[in-house]
Order: sequence, then C-alpha cells, then structure tokens
Amino acid sequence: MAMSATVVLPQQTTSQIGMAGRRGDRIPVLWLLHGLSDDHTIWERRTSVERYAAKYGIAVVMPNGHRSWYTDMHSGGKYFSYISEELPALCRSFFRGFSEEREDNYVAGLSMGGYGTLKLAMTHPERYAGAASFSGALDVADHRFKTAFPALWESVFGPIDRIAGSENDLFALVKKPEFIKNPPRLYLSCGTEDALLETNRKMKAELDRLGVPVRYREAPGNHTWEFWDAEIQLALAFFFEEKGQ
Repeated sequence: MAMSATVVLPQQTTSQIGMAGRRGDRIPVLWLLHGLSDDHTIWERRTSVERYAAKYGIAVVMPNGHRSWYTDMHSGGKYFSYISEELPALCRSFFRGFSEEREDNYVAGLSMGGYGTLKLAMTHPERYAGAASFSGALDVADHRFKTAFPALWESVFGPIDRIAGSENDLFALVKKPEFIKNPPRLYLSCGTEDALLETNRKMKAELDRLGVPVRYREAPGNHTWEFWDAEIQLALAFFFEEKGQ
C-alpha cells in the first residue's frame, strides 16, 4: 500500500537567513518515530526538529507507522520489516549521500515510537550509533496496556498471553548477547508526572543489571510535546556533541 514519510534534508548552503549550512557528501540520518495517536507529520508540526537537525548537518526521516507499534503485526502489515529494511533502502536510493555506516545512523522516538526505537536498537544493534526513547511505552506485556487496548493489542501482538518473552518483548530483547556486547549509545528519558515513568525506571534498572551504558534522565513533565521538544534537543546533543564521552 502507499506509505508516507516526512524527510528533512540538510541544506548545502550557508546563505539562508538564520540557518547553518552543511558541507560534504556523506549524510548522517536520524530515523525519528511518532507515537500512537500521531503520524509522520507530527514532529515537524509540534517541534522545531528541522532547525535542531540543521545544527548537526543531518537528515531526519519521519515515517508513518500508523498504530502498528512498529511491529510485523499479527493481523496487519509488516511494519518492523518496513522501518528496518524497506524504508532505509528506499531512502538511500532516493537521496544521494544517505550513509549506511553504523556511525552515521541514529533512531529516536516518543511513547510508542520509544518502544519502536529500542526494538530497532536491540534487534539490530550493529546498524545504529545511537538510540533515544522519550517517555517510551516499553513494556508491552504490561496488563494495563492490554486492558486499555485489547483489540489493538490482539491485532498487533497476537494472543495476549504470548507477548512476554517474544520478539516483541523489549525485556527479552535487551538480554540478547549481541546487544549487550555492542549496544548503541542509549538515551532514555521520562517526565516525573508521566504514567509511564515506572516502566522507564524498570528498563533503566535492567540495563544497569546487564551492564549496558545508558544516559537516563527524569525531569518535571508529563506525556506532552513541551517535554519531547526539549528532549529531542538533548538527545541530539548527546549523539553529536558528546561522542567518546
């Protein structure tokens, strides 16, 4: 079926008023994922992500993942295959200079997109230099989600009692030896008034137990764009200004 994505490309000039330019042919890429109620346009509409990206000379690809949880759905499309395989290949064919190197590829997302971000990072740690989850809905086996969205959960993940320990369970994926051995640079954050705070603390504790480095941040805030607008700026600084630290 037809799919949509918003793509921000770095400018090749410094003559645009108020904007920094970019030189060189190899373009780093941030794959940026939306949440459950949104689509591929939301990051552009609710934040100044284009301006933030310009500072680092990166492209930003924002795909529409619908309400798929970025999974190969039990009853629906193969969205994980789409964002992990088809979309990168398509973008690299469309846009000259998109780098395939691990050191030039990053993934981030909010809420459902935070889950998708960590699923990509844990399943394919060899592909991403960094991964950032903001207010991530990270524990899809949590009974509260299943109770709130029973029909959606069944269509996305299949029989509800089979989620734990499956390829869709981040708390199972985090234990993969290849991820533990060579993880991307990880950034996790959540607002202190957010209902998902305990889930994020649980993931932080599991990463610590496994010895996986993570930049973890809690700050006043809820499940809102005010929080995520600030966090995407901090994550980009973590990725591009603090390399090697």
